[in-house]
Amino acid sequence: MTPKSKKLSPENVIPDKEKPGYQHVEHTFEPVYDENSEILILGTFPSVKSRENNFYYGHPQNRFWKLIAGLTKEPVPETIEEKKALLLKHHIAIWDVVQSCDIIGSSDSSIKNVVPADIAKILKESSVQRIYANGDKAYRLYKKYCEKETGKKAEKLPSTSPANAIFTLDRLTESWGAEIFGRTEENESVKGTV
Repeated sequence: MTPKSKKLSPENVIPDKEKPGYQHVEHTFEPVYDENSEILILGTFPSVKSRENNFYYGHPQNRFWKLIAGLTKEPVPETIEEKKALLLKHHIAIWDVVQSCDIIGSSDSSIKNVVPADIAKILKESSVQRIYANGDKAYRLYKKYCEKETGKKAEKLPSTSPANAIFTLDRLTESWGAEIFGRTEENESVKGTV
């Protein structure tokens, strides 16, 4: 591009699919639920760390497992089997809104070319009554791609991602506890249990 030109010529434009950093990724692990699951928590799409670990919320700084353990008054699970057992014991299902997409690393804001997950399948095969989105991006993607098909609205919760640093673990506990478990500091203290 010369200093006088006002727009790029076609040969100087990189097509979207060739932009550096983007890769097309498929979700490779299954949702966690059974017929007794009553609550469904949806993320956006697995982070690079989660994809490496082949399970949800695999980044060591993500607060999800500490948060759920604290709210259910259980030890923080370490293995995939322990994590699944914790969720199922408390009738919690987890999955992600996106089945496949183009993404740069773990950046939710870069997600494009979305193929949504079949959320309706979980709803048919479980007792899910309430759906929660883990963060704003999951909430917006659910509204755009899934709400019409499922006929159920999702409630937005603050993200457990380490990128959402404004929400400390105590603040997440308060917000998630009040929304999912109907707990507040007034009727049951959940602070400091994680």
